Amino acid sequence: MTLISRRAALRGLAVGALSLGPLGLVGCGRKKDAELASVTLRAATYRGNPDSFFEQAGVADTPYTLETAQFAGGNLIAEAINAHSLDVGGMSEIPPIFIAAANPLVRIVAVLQGDVNNQVVLVPADSPVRTTADLKGRRVGYVRATTSQYMLLKILKEQGLTFADITPVALSPQDGLAAFQQGSLDAWVIYGVVVQLARQAGARVLTTGLNRLSGNYLVAASKDALADPLKKRAIADYLQRYAKTLAWIEADYTRWAHIRAQLTSIPEAAYIQEYHERSAGYRLLPVSDAAIASQQDVADTFAAAAVIPAPVDVRPLWDDSLHDVLAKL
Repeated sequence: MTLISRRAALRGLAVGALSLGPLGLVGCGRKKDAELASVTLRAATYRGNPDSFFEQAGVADTPYTLETAQFAGGNLIAEAINAHSLDVGGMSEIPPIFIAAANPLVRIVAVLQGDVNNQVVLVPADSPVRTTADLKGRRVGYVRATTSQYMLLKILKEQGLTFADITPVALSPQDGLAAFQQGSLDAWVIYGVVVQLARQAGARVLTTGLNRLSGNYLVAASKDALADPLKKRAIADYLQRYAKTLAWIEADYTRWAHIRAQLTSIPEAAYIQEYHERSAGYRLLPVSDAAIASQQDVADTFAAAAVIPAPVDVRPLWDDSLHDVLAKL
């Protein structure tokens, strides 16, 4: 059994990923395909993400070696792909924008459309902050180069505010959780499993990403991996297994919540609540002009706010060569 360490996944990077759990091999399946048996596919995931459940969903028997490393944010996954350390991984629309001008290896091959209510602004339970307008003058935590930063920018703009009207604090999800629980932040714009950790400790949801975020989460692959016919076939197979896992989750979300709770040590009831609160279910979709236009709108918003140094054209980041595979899912 082969393991991929976080250090190996991020070799060559100045920024270290903050792992939220153990790393390891998800599936080393029966060698049903003699050619793919020689392939090792390096995939990124997040703690408790659907692709953590290939085994439970009955799709872990890959004909190639599948190695997975956990990351705390899509920005780190984009950097790892760019450092030749990963072949495929998920992220929001935002991380590729921050590296688009540098001719990156990142290529977006699919869209995972889904929930935006798990992207939230949290405040302490007894906080005097009752509306987003109350964020003015406050210390607000966020995760740089992710939906967290974009959502904060959008929320401030709604109130006629900018980053100059708050004290913005860029933190990783793990560091942000610690700072929030220690009372060092007045509000925290965050996503994912740590939302449930904070809510279990008494945090209050001020608002969510509904009507602020597109719900488009991207699956990105390395340009080099896509240029390798065997790795490209493995990526296509991986996406099909991902789609089957999503269907397995939808078939019985209480079963999924129970298994997810065991994996993350977060109460099953919290995941059931998250499921009922979600804005939409998840669907894996092929590249489309609408998805590209959505990301371009985000990029233009960042450029107008001078968050990135110059406007970028996101279209070269997209690769629709797996369209036929994804269209059949």
